[in-house]
Amino acid sequence: MAADAPSTVPVQLVEQPRLLKLKESFIAKFGSAPKFYVRAPGRVNLIGEHIDYCGYAVLPMAIEQDILIAVEPVKTEVVQLANINSSYLDFSTSVNNIQINKSKPQWHNYFLCGLKGIQEHFGLNNPTGMNCLLDGTIPPSSGLSSSSALVCCAGLVTLKANGKTLSKVELAEICTKSERYIGTEGGGMDQSISFLAEEGTAKLIEFSPLRATDVRLPSGAAFVIANSCVEMNKAATSHYNIRVMECRLATKLLSKSKSLDWKKMLRLQDVQASLGVSLEEMLTIVEEVLHPEPYSTEEICKCLGISLEDLRSQILSQNTQNVSTFKLYQRAKHVYSEAARVLEFKKICSEAPDNAIQLLGELMNQSYISCKEMYECSCPELDRLVDICLQFGAIGSRLTGAGWGGCTVSMVPTDKLNTFLKNVKKTYYQNDGQRLALENNGLFATKPGRGALVFVEA
Repeated sequence: MAADAPSTVPVQLVEQPRLLKLKESFIAKFGSAPKFYVRAPGRVNLIGEHIDYCGYAVLPMAIEQDILIAVEPVKTEVVQLANINSSYLDFSTSVNNIQINKSKPQWHNYFLCGLKGIQEHFGLNNPTGMNCLLDGTIPPSSGLSSSSALVCCAGLVTLKANGKTLSKVELAEICTKSERYIGTEGGGMDQSISFLAEEGTAKLIEFSPLRATDVRLPSGAAFVIANSCVEMNKAATSHYNIRVMECRLATKLLSKSKSLDWKKMLRLQDVQASLGVSLEEMLTIVEEVLHPEPYSTEEICKCLGISLEDLRSQILSQNTQNVSTFKLYQRAKHVYSEAARVLEFKKICSEAPDNAIQLLGELMNQSYISCKEMYECSCPELDRLVDICLQFGAIGSRLTGAGWGGCTVSMVPTDKLNTFLKNVKKTYYQNDGQRLALENNGLFATKPGRGALVFVEA
């Protein structure tokens, strides 16, 4: 993979109705024309849920739904943000005083994360002001990474407006870090695929160092995304960060039991790397060291020989300070088994045996059961949707994204696709008014799309 920057593509706006419409809206809003446009895609994770922040490889692909921003750099020190969707309010702020509100994350805060990340990376003392108009087609809070796509889009907007360049890998790493300004302790999958995606291929994304390898998906199957219509905003609840902390605590206890320097260990992958053992052996170690009953904060402190104050100030995140019990055994079992499933999925795609679709479907189903039972990040609507998808011909189906709502992804033989879509639509969406309103962008087959781009008028 070349250490290249995102492409700048000259386009004829007459051939791009969406860009042309965005330009017209921009002129109506700001009284002048945009100088360039930036696009960053959403993503669907095919397998490898909740393991990127534990240091393990994941297997996503970009989707065609995206965030598109029209931009005009201006002489004032102000960023003005507006959204084509009128339910998102306009926002403006001084570029020299970026404040990100964690307590009630609104759409503009994600833009500010990307903006601030680039400013800080370059130490920009006098960054360029901008007028920006956003048009997004990723359903919000659906587990398809609308927030990270917005952070990435804003990072690339800021980079371009200030005349700087970075490689896609550097951009992905900066945007991963800067999204944490909103309080989500994410792992980097979403930002990485948003920049590194290429049309026609999924990617195995590995971390430390960040790299992406093409994964050719089998030709006889389509991947279908179905929205449960239950919204999940990772930054607005503590579910997500509690899981991150449970994995961190499991890391500390496993390290200590093996006489490793547990204070330095942050991720479950660090334990495996330090011990030099396989994922299967790590699962055995989890069985030996951790108990299935929840751990109280007192027990964790006792195991580590630290005070409650140390636990809170040195290990736990801001929004998990008051959690009194943590499930360590279940979370570690999910992570090590899911990490193994990702590698197996990639291997099957590479070797392409005759029964590849069957084998990949089984891995997706195992992943879903582990997410539901060991990681407890499903919800009744996702469970029902997975059942419906399997009932109507999916070979594999699982929740995708953080969970607790959002979408499922299912692998469906191409020859069954049309009847599958019809049946799922009828069974899950058409008997429910609220879901019916969402079904148009709630149920669709998708192909691997391309990563973030800059468009300029030709």
